[in-house]
Amino acid sequence: PCARVAVVARSGSIGEEVRAICLALPGVTERASHGAPAFFAGRQFVMLWVDGHHGNDFPHLWCAAPPGAQEGFVVAEPDRYFRPPYVGSRGWLGVRLAGDVDRDEIAVLCEEAYRVVAPARLVAWLDDRAPPS
Repeated sequence: PCARVAVVARSGSIGEEVRAICLALPGVTERASHGAPAFFAGRQFVMLWVDGHHGNDFPHLWCAAPPGAQEGFVVAEPDRYFRPPYVGSRGWLGVRLAGDVDRDEIAVLCEEAYRVVAPARLVAWLDDRAPPS
């Protein structure tokens, strides 16, 4: 469930919304990585490429994904999801952000990416089990 990200208001730009979604998660920091916004919860969990990157000349993001998720998404909707360069071999998922984007789905994907990399204490805080120490 995405209790935390559901409170993020629609800002208009998908890039601004991805930023707001990620920064609403506990303990997240943003810094540039390879010239693009990247979001970290201990480790990196989302890269945002609003102007495209590495031959993918459309807005998209790369996000960490649970084991096996990448293949399922790419097979089910290859026009929307792809295996990104560099991090695809680690199971990360590429998501096109052009056209009609389901912003609620993007929020779910970002939260799931966070859950893959964030320390257990931050995930517990997200789940309202306990505040981080």
